[in-house]
Amino acid sequence: MAGKRKTNPAGSTNSYRSDVLRVLGALKVATADQIQRISAPHLTVRHADKPTPSKQKQARTASHTGALSDMRKHGLSENGGSTENGDTLRNLTPKGLEAASYELRRPATEMGSTARGAGSSGASHPMAVNETVIALLRPKPDVAKLVDDPSHVQAAAQAAVDGPGGIGTIASYWTEVPLPATGTWNAPGKGGAQADVVLTAPQDGVPLLFIEVDNCHETAEELAAKLEKYARFFRRRVKDTDGKERPMWCTRWTVPEQRYGEMPHPPVLLVFNHIGERNPNRTIPRLQALTRHLWKGEWMREGYHSYDGKIPIVAVGLRNLREHGPAGAVFLRFGRDRPQPLLDAIGNPRLEAVHAREAEAARARQAEYQAQLRRAAQEQAAKKAVEAAREAAQREARRPACASCGSRFTDERWEAAEETDWGRPVDTHPHLCDRCKPVAVASAAPTPGRQEEHQEPLPEWARQEFMRFPRRPHCTECKAAFTAVRMERPLTAVTDTGTRFGETAVGTALKHTAGPPRP
Repeated sequence: MAGKRKTNPAGSTNSYRSDVLRVLGALKVATADQIQRISAPHLTVRHADKPTPSKQKQARTASHTGALSDMRKHGLSENGGSTENGDTLRNLTPKGLEAASYELRRPATEMGSTARGAGSSGASHPMAVNETVIALLRPKPDVAKLVDDPSHVQAAAQAAVDGPGGIGTIASYWTEVPLPATGTWNAPGKGGAQADVVLTAPQDGVPLLFIEVDNCHETAEELAAKLEKYARFFRRRVKDTDGKERPMWCTRWTVPEQRYGEMPHPPVLLVFNHIGERNPNRTIPRLQALTRHLWKGEWMREGYHSYDGKIPIVAVGLRNLREHGPAGAVFLRFGRDRPQPLLDAIGNPRLEAVHAREAEAARARQAEYQAQLRRAAQEQAAKKAVEAAREAAQREARRPACASCGSRFTDERWEAAEETDWGRPVDTHPHLCDRCKPVAVASAAPTPGRQEEHQEPLPEWARQEFMRFPRRPHCTECKAAFTAVRMERPLTAVTDTGTRFGETAVGTALKHTAGPPRP
């Protein structure tokens, strides 16, 4: 602990020093109060019960003040004067900007200047810029860090969390960004503008927003000239890494492709902090008339304005922005007759509505088409089912039946019975089923020794006939010799069964084929 105290005498922690680097890296110059409100809003809730505002500020900024003191000892930050209220201004040194680039994950070349000397005149404009960022951020307290605090503190923190949200994080904001109409990013030429704030928060619906803060010291003509410089920068095209020319701002910031064929320029938000002698209620109408050619869209017969090549210009008062936040209907877009929330003001709700209706109609047509396809498929399936049933009935009607038992053939038996080999039936009993065929085959097959066992002695007349015509076939039943006519008729059958003339044994096909015995 002694070593830590020796390194950081004010007793700051890494988390609070990281808060300082991230806030000052984005805003360049800020007070300890602003750093605390952005990075640790739970401290505001915790110390809200202090008796006086000064004691509340002292208690809630003590941690970040200690971090600034230690960082000043290490050469990372320095004091840069004071505000009109007496608050000390803090900014980073070049070494501190390099450290902040790691915290914000930004290239060191894009960190900007150290903002030295910003507090020599009270830094009214940087303070207004910081308040604008805080009003857009609307930081929420971390309720998890207040679990040991009283219930009323936790309730206040929860109420703040449940309120309207802001846009982005501190890393989403860039300040004092040059917009070169000539020259390069690092060495801008004459005729360009410098954005007070650039906001990139695509996760919250704001891919790119340029912000100009006016303390009501500038006239409408001066503001119009500044917007003309914005237009020059937006129209500038350079060759990108793929060799194609693109708007210069597209080479640094990524914006989603336009869904509806339009390519408007990025929107510009004018924030009026009414501390000067100019009345914004009179400046804004005059500024609208002077910049009409920059923001006026083309009315389309479909019921929306096309802002292709135009700059959406939106105006708001800092007081209203603090009170209502980005979700409040306090943003007036030039050319429209009523205030809107920020996302509606920088967008094109009418175009969105037209394309939403077209998309809905397309979905309805697609749904109807799919329904027609389903109905056609169901009808086709029904027709196929009817046809299949009819074919199945016809097939069942053609199914053969067993000649012996009358049962219908199975599919396998039907196929085997109709099988042929070069046009000749293969099955020996095509009219019998699987149960009757083996019985028929077994009864037709001769049993060895059967004839000898049951053979009766030949009658005298048969013996005489056999001896009379020894080379003629004899009937297997009566043993009579075939006549000449009978020998000619069954020649093929006898030959097919393998029985030769002169043999004493003949096939079963010759049974009972001979005539009565000759006298």
